[in-house]
Amino acid sequence: MTTVSMMGIMTKLSTGASVESTSKAARTRERILDATAEVLCRSGYAGTRLTDIAEVADLQAPAIYYHFPSREDVIEEVIRVGQRLTIDHVRTALDALPLETTAIDRILAAVTAHLEVVLTRSLYASASIRNMSQLPEDMRERQLELRREYGAMWRALFERAAELGELDPRLDPHAARMLVLGALNWAPEWWNPERGTTAEIVANAQHLVRFGLAVQRPARRRALPSTVVDRR
Repeated sequence: MTTVSMMGIMTKLSTGASVESTSKAARTRERILDATAEVLCRSGYAGTRLTDIAEVADLQAPAIYYHFPSREDVIEEVIRVGQRLTIDHVRTALDALPLETTAIDRILAAVTAHLEVVLTRSLYASASIRNMSQLPEDMRERQLELRREYGAMWRALFERAAELGELDPRLDPHAARMLVLGALNWAPEWWNPERGTTAEIVANAQHLVRFGLAVQRPARRRALPSTVVDRR
């Protein structure tokens, strides 16, 4: 997976303070978070231990407590950053589209951006998606605001497609949206870069979504070429 570190992607933490500081403490904190994202993707929430994080970050485990009060705090920060990255990446992709872009094509752009960020751009995003259901209830509740923000973005996309008559009227917009998001969120669990590129996965997803959601216009009967004589 080709990824960038938290410092390279994020510009602000929850306090709003810049993370571009070059201080040793800031760099160490970044290493801890990067390592935590990597271990979460590999071992899951229950299997993520401070000793594993420390090994990946090339630190002694007790050093982590200088930056985070507990294992849960460092994991929660990775989850929060991952959600923020996913939201911002998809929103940026949508904002870049021309005004005349169809509603279905806007959904396809969101599909592409989501897969890009969770599969190749950020271990934080992947860790967030893959571990959300494993988190303790209180930690999940603290993520609700970000989850609702992302859900509202997708809900608006599907509702707009339905309003414009671009969504197949046989589909329930809510059910269709949840099925699409469920499939996208599951992709990091099974995708193997040795068996297919990200571009191939994105192309497959776009094809499934376009022909699964959009109103299909009946194909026009092709006229006979002028050089063909009908001898019936």
